[in-house]
Amino acid sequence: MRVLTAAAALLAGLLSCTAVQAQTYPNKTVKIIVPYQAGQGTDVATRYFADQLTKALGQTFYVDNKPGAGGNIGTEAAAHSPADGYTLLMGTNGTQTMNEFLYAAPGFDPGKDFTPIMLVGLLPMVVAANPSFPANSVAELVAAAKAKPDKIDVALPSTTARLVFELLKERTGAPLFGVPYKGSATAITEVMGGQVQTMVDTVTALRGHVTSGKLKALGITTLKPSELLAGVKPVAEQGVPGFETTGWVALYAPRGTPEPIIAALSKELTRILIEPETRQRLLQIGLDPVGGTPASLAEFEKRERAKWGPVIKAAGLKGE
Repeated sequence: MRVLTAAAALLAGLLSCTAVQAQTYPNKTVKIIVPYQAGQGTDVATRYFADQLTKALGQTFYVDNKPGAGGNIGTEAAAHSPADGYTLLMGTNGTQTMNEFLYAAPGFDPGKDFTPIMLVGLLPMVVAANPSFPANSVAELVAAAKAKPDKIDVALPSTTARLVFELLKERTGAPLFGVPYKGSATAITEVMGGQVQTMVDTVTALRGHVTSGKLKALGITTLKPSELLAGVKPVAEQGVPGFETTGWVALYAPRGTPEPIIAALSKELTRILIEPETRQRLLQIGLDPVGGTPASLAEFEKRERAKWGPVIKAAGLKGE
């Protein structure tokens, strides 16, 4: 009886500590790891949310960029961080549903090492080119590649970009040559400079350069035309019916983070997302807002893993 009483007291104490921790959260700076370089779509979106959470919760939320290995370096760092709510991860479809099929040892298990918080939004991908490149559409790009096999380079700064590239080659038979990059900044610079003719990246990373005329968009990977990049035809409407590959970003915490903290973050993010100003801002930076609960993110992640795992295996893709 004394053992049971002591155990009950210990459990009550732990629950009480968790409740107090959640009520006072956050009481210090919160780090959000972005496993990609600054300037990439995920980074831009995360910086916006970090700013909004800072204003709402009274403590600084800041972005810590840890790029490399297709997002594995930063994601592994987040997975092994203390589960106290002060280190979070802005994960993506790459880190959470693709890399486990691309890499033999990514350094983390997305289904076991993280607790979902919220699906923040979708990031359509864009096929773009240097303004001097002769092709003005994906259809013309495919034709040009078939006329000169392996002579057209495509910069690929992320796992999602690589998958778009591989699917495009598979569906069209276009002999394009992929050039991997560790992040958007260098890839964009080299495409604008003419060292590489074309690239694939998110709307967030490319839209400003397309709008300014420094790059031209050849196609977008949504099934239908998107308000995120008006006037650009979907790849699906350029001879590749059904072509759709959309990136996404979602907030996670290390597994074991107290549930009240997860709930508090989810509640605050929901409040931020429903603000008209937030939706307008996210659309401006190229992110289609989604939202939802931790449970709905967990189910979405499972569906994505089931969708892309077989595709990656069938194509024989491997991480660089």
